[in-house]
Amino acid sequence: MQTSPPADPAARPRAPLTRGRVLDTAVALADAGGVDALSMRRIAQALGVVPMALYKHVANKNELLDGMIDVLVGEIDPPADGVDWQTAVRRRVLSARRMLLRHPWAPAVIETRAKARAHPTPVMLAYLDSMIGIFRAGGFPVDLTHHAMHVMGSRLLGFSQELFAEGADRAPEPDALPPEEMAARFPHLTELAMAVAHDQASVVGPGCDDQFEFEFALDLTLDGLDRLRHAA
Repeated sequence: MQTSPPADPAARPRAPLTRGRVLDTAVALADAGGVDALSMRRIAQALGVVPMALYKHVANKNELLDGMIDVLVGEIDPPADGVDWQTAVRRRVLSARRMLLRHPWAPAVIETRAKARAHPTPVMLAYLDSMIGIFRAGGFPVDLTHHAMHVMGSRLLGFSQELFAEGADRAPEPDALPPEEMAARFPHLTELAMAVAHDQASVVGPGCDDQFEFEFALDLTLDGLDRLRHAA
């Protein structure tokens, strides 16, 4: 019986290039060599394509970085069911922390892109919306939820640097959602933004009293330390 010769590996159909493959490869390269060494040429080489092919899926380096952050946010555990708000927030923040330990380059990129963009990406908006939802379901009124989000800051994503910056001098991003779609997709964010009369539909930004939020976080920290002192 005649047997067919083995198939030439080079002749096998290659997996189609997708945005997901581009972003996953970029994350892997950043994990291996740091984000500063990341380039479209290196990503293309790892995928076996020409660099120009990448631009069908990511328009530029900033869009690439935003997409990489979205990939990492997708690694964070979803909200836990059947637990109190404090447990739910703690578990999710610690899951974000574990994600960052797997990708040590991420905090600097998250902080840089958060300050550069007038609006977070839809993936980040969905994450923040779900975190606000945990506070609201736990009985927090909107104004206290707003202050809690300031206090949590970048800890919501597993690190402790300043994350949210005012963006009054930045132009709207091309992918910014219209108000009607924002309200439908991210009801908790929209409720909070409207309640605190922000000038832009983001979790924090123009309209927030930075001095008040600073003192609120300081007093909350001191109150917590005093509670622990009494418990000890």
